[in-house]
Amino acid sequence: MSRVRRRTAFGVGLIAAASLLVSQGQIASAAADSRPGIVVENGVTQPVFGYADAIREHVWVDAPFDSDHDGVNDQISVDIMRPQATERGLKAPVIMDASPYYSTLGRGNESELKQDTDGDGLLDKWPLFYDNYFVPRGYAVVLLDMVGTHNSTGCPTTNGTPDNLSAKVAIDWLNGRGTARDADGHVVASPRWHNGKTGMIGKSYDGNLALATAVTGVSGLSTIVDISGPSNYYDYTRKNGVVTRSNHYVASLANTVTDPDRREHCAPVRDEISAADGDATGDYSEFWAERDYVKDAANVRASVFMVHGLNDDNVRPDHFSQFWTEIAKHNVPRKLLLAQEGHVDPFDFRRTAWVDTLHRWFDNWLQDVPNEIMKEPRVDIERAPDVFESYRDWPVPGAKETSLWFQPGEVAGGPTGLSVKHAKGRPADLTFQDNPSQTETQMVSDTSNVGPNRLVFLSEPLTAPLHVSGTPVVRLNASADQTDTNFGAVLVDYGPQTRVSWETSGEGIKTLTTEDCWGESSPSDEACYKQTAKNIVTSDRERVSKGVMDALNRNSLTTPEPLVPGEKYDFNLPLLPVDHVFAPGHRLGLIVVGSYRGYSSVADQTRANISVTTKISNFQVPLVGGHQAARRAGL
Repeated sequence: MSRVRRRTAFGVGLIAAASLLVSQGQIASAAADSRPGIVVENGVTQPVFGYADAIREHVWVDAPFDSDHDGVNDQISVDIMRPQATERGLKAPVIMDASPYYSTLGRGNESELKQDTDGDGLLDKWPLFYDNYFVPRGYAVVLLDMVGTHNSTGCPTTNGTPDNLSAKVAIDWLNGRGTARDADGHVVASPRWHNGKTGMIGKSYDGNLALATAVTGVSGLSTIVDISGPSNYYDYTRKNGVVTRSNHYVASLANTVTDPDRREHCAPVRDEISAADGDATGDYSEFWAERDYVKDAANVRASVFMVHGLNDDNVRPDHFSQFWTEIAKHNVPRKLLLAQEGHVDPFDFRRTAWVDTLHRWFDNWLQDVPNEIMKEPRVDIERAPDVFESYRDWPVPGAKETSLWFQPGEVAGGPTGLSVKHAKGRPADLTFQDNPSQTETQMVSDTSNVGPNRLVFLSEPLTAPLHVSGTPVVRLNASADQTDTNFGAVLVDYGPQTRVSWETSGEGIKTLTTEDCWGESSPSDEACYKQTAKNIVTSDRERVSKGVMDALNRNSLTTPEPLVPGEKYDFNLPLLPVDHVFAPGHRLGLIVVGSYRGYSSVADQTRANISVTTKISNFQVPLVGGHQAARRAGL
């Protein structure tokens, strides 16, 4: 997209109309109506306001908390850019990106940082394209430093209450319910130019902060756009009782986002976090409830646009699916984009369509432009590289839980089968030994020779497409010879196909040297970004989903229950959510193991011997078309 032109638009014909009015009241009304306003053409707001002359401001909003326990309440740093026309009466909504990364890791594919190059306390370089694109279209853009980061005071708590309330504090101030101050400490009144509506957007931690703000139900938050944000920090660092990241990860991330000159000051706060994180058990606790937004989804009053990579191994897809499921129960207006990439922004995997969709979304929810975006299909899913299909909802309507039963193996030492039919004969037990050093590649390779450390269940080649949409669950009736063990499972598509290469560097994209521009530029901030292209590969298999659990937490995430060695138990192991079509000729494979390094799980080191009763155990798969679709595919 080329650079847009700058021009100024006022109400059409208002001066001429005013000259025809007779009464003083009519003249006053005409004067009010002569305020500059947005221009809508072809269903979207047009870039009729300047960018280089936009007003840039910096305030600190008083927070009602003291995250670093220094006896002084924190202040949240807010950088504002708004059209110059807001000085002449334009009412502008706010697009806010709250982030902890503006002075550390940066934002976007090019890791942009905030920059004040002339030292006047106002930003000259604004990360990302939101300011360049939306300010000329009549929006204000706010970049907020999360508590304890960059210019905000206090200390980060990695999704603790101060983090979660950072953006709410600013939205309250925008709507007349708070106090802000300038660099000299003078009170700054809530802005008269604000139209009362704020939309939040952000990827990863920034998306997480948007979710955290939405579940407060704060008045004035009209919409959020969550791009790959964690919705439950327990599930970001654990899963079903298994610790999936390094010890004291929460404190470590808090240290990462803290500017180096404040890290010593914030060390006591990080020590408090580490003392409460419960790494020794991996159990859910009040510490994690504070960082769990799914449980509070009923409070959401804003519309929600979620974007997620189905192959995101950083913020895994269960973060979108759990929150999506909850807000659906409460009829929250919502939209969803699912892609084949990993932890990648849609600006970098579907740029043109993304900017168009985001533009119409914000126009609808923040500018009241009647563009009917909410009448379009609710869900877009990338089915193959750059091939997207639209659906009414997710899981795709018609998806039904379908039991695939474990069948006897045809060859000794080889895989056993998967079918909608129950296996005939007496129940059989299959045994394997937990191997904490087994890699995912070893788990999914060479299915003809199962070996001692896994179970392999493999369907016959499919005779028709098989669409899985939802969350599969592995239901095991099993015993172990130890009081504890881990379980892991992987769903694999075996068959040659051209796919997004999400396992390689770039997580499905490569950055090019060419650029395109999205909005207006100024001498200090250009609107141009490096273009990207899909990384694709033709491979014989693809991991579709995976899951882990600690046997101690089979019934409760808060209360562990040791196993009685040799006693059989039922284990329900959910995999990550899926939307995948297995092609005709491909085989559906399920691998069951103990510890699973590929999920970053912490092994129990018990090396337990595990026995699974195959006739009772099964694989619950959400198939579009249910049992009939499975039969058509030859299962």
